[in-house]
Amino acid sequence: MDLNLKNKRALITGSTLGIGRAVANSLLAEGADVIINGRSQSKVTQTIDELKTTQNNSSKISGIGADLSNHSGVNDLISFAHSEGQVDLLINNVGSFTVKDFFDIEDSDWHHIFQLNVMSAVRLSRAFLPSMLKQGWGRIIFIGSDQSSKPNPSMAHYAMTKTAIVSIARSLSELTRGTEITINSVQVAPTWTEGVSEFIEDLSKIEGKTPEAMSRSYFEEGEGNTSLIQRWAEPEEIAKVITFLCSPISSAINGSSLRADGGIIRSLF
Repeated sequence: MDLNLKNKRALITGSTLGIGRAVANSLLAEGADVIINGRSQSKVTQTIDELKTTQNNSSKISGIGADLSNHSGVNDLISFAHSEGQVDLLINNVGSFTVKDFFDIEDSDWHHIFQLNVMSAVRLSRAFLPSMLKQGWGRIIFIGSDQSSKPNPSMAHYAMTKTAIVSIARSLSELTRGTEITINSVQVAPTWTEGVSEFIEDLSKIEGKTPEAMSRSYFEEGEGNTSLIQRWAEPEEIAKVITFLCSPISSAINGSSLRADGGIIRSLF
């Protein structure tokens, strides 16, 4: 299916790895131009080179290394994106997570994760929504988590950020009345990304189990036991949902928080 994304320009934060990279690859395949972002310029350059080898169309790939946990890094990304032209699609994907007992989460942990996961999305939306409103078309997508709806006390600071961006997305969607702009969030399933893989491997060493056994335990006995798919989602599966939301054919979906969570949230609404 042609999603009518040719010549649209997408900015995807945190797009050198995981879900962000999968979204970049998916949008490029649909003919969109893509701006890659990561903390390291060398990693951004490597990602651009690798993505170019997978594409057989004229889509343009550019990018910049910028740390979005601070105002300066966000401003660098905004300036670069403006130099590339109109941003039609903004995917606020960047984020980090840690697992800590609630009583061990320091003030600095709360502040850092809020700046990266929430304020980067706020600052970028504030920068690019006005031009979308001026042209009357655009897409902003906030990447949430199953933790947006079922917070774990061992990830209280992370869950807080993922709930916050769902609320922000809904608030901003109210500004799009009468336009062809949509703003949505996606609550994604536990997904097998590089970060999750590293976390499981580190935890398996502490627990004296294999990573495979730790993964099985998560879905059989742990927090993942409510998942209906009973496995980690693949980044490409999540990317397909996000790519659809970027498309003009998703125009009736606005102000929503969609779940691509594998059924892990046991709730009707």
